Amino acid sequence: MKIIDAHIHLSHIHSFHQTAKPFSHLTYSFEGLKKDMKDNHVVAAVGMGLRELEGGEGFPDKDVPTPMGLDMLQGKGKVVYCAGINPYRLGYRELDALEKELLKPEVTGIKIYLGYYPFFAYDRVYEPVYDLAAKYRLPIVFHTGDTYSERGILKYAHPLTIDEVAVTHRQVTFVMAHFGDPWMLDAAEVVYKNTNVFADLSGLIVGDSREVSRVAGTPHFFDHLKHGLAFCDNYEKLMFGTDWPLVEMAPYIRFIESYIPFSKREHVFYKTALQVFPKIRTALLLR
Repeated sequence: MKIIDAHIHLSHIHSFHQTAKPFSHLTYSFEGLKKDMKDNHVVAAVGMGLRELEGGEGFPDKDVPTPMGLDMLQGKGKVVYCAGINPYRLGYRELDALEKELLKPEVTGIKIYLGYYPFFAYDRVYEPVYDLAAKYRLPIVFHTGDTYSERGILKYAHPLTIDEVAVTHRQVTFVMAHFGDPWMLDAAEVVYKNTNVFADLSGLIVGDSREVSRVAGTPHFFDHLKHGLAFCDNYEKLMFGTDWPLVEMAPYIRFIESYIPFSKREHVFYKTALQVFPKIRTALLLR
């Protein structure tokens, strides 16, 4: 089965480096990513643009410029990315730079970090970003749910806040990263209700294969995932993703497979990503 990983990272973020070696037990580098992709039949990956300044406050960093990219990416091909947004840096100069970034063949969408930055999805600060997404027909990926930082503020990342944006910007495709975990039933309702909203299933577990087995085997830990998937009742609007380097690819693939009916796996693991991120097709041609 061909797989597209719709959510990975490839930026020099201190917390990612701290997690990759002692917890995920993987090599957090461009070469490490390529090897994991090859070993697991992952034909393309979508990176989430992110930066933190050396000697700064760490992610979420208020001073990094928009757009944020993948500062560990080498060359073009099977790894594309969503340009990251810092809402504190969205003046005319930054918006012009973002528009130029969106013209690059390897830039397949836009990433907004709800919860990490204290702005709701419907805050007017993001309106110019939504306009650019509509102009270039590119999706917006929102971080939703739990944050990988104690400095995040959860109310800004609740999936119900996406509903208003989806209604007022019907021409834009939106993706809720992490399926709003742990508010998956709310996320499922937003996906179910709005034709222009999708979700990825990344980042539900952090760690190596042993940790994936432990968490997945904990009674009731993922009852909310079962409930959300059943209520959403539309696997064609869900995408596989890992949140690499926070988890090993191989065990996470098996974990997500265990929740997806066999007849729907091609959509979740491959076809839906091609629909949501059409520029991936160009990356596949560059293999």
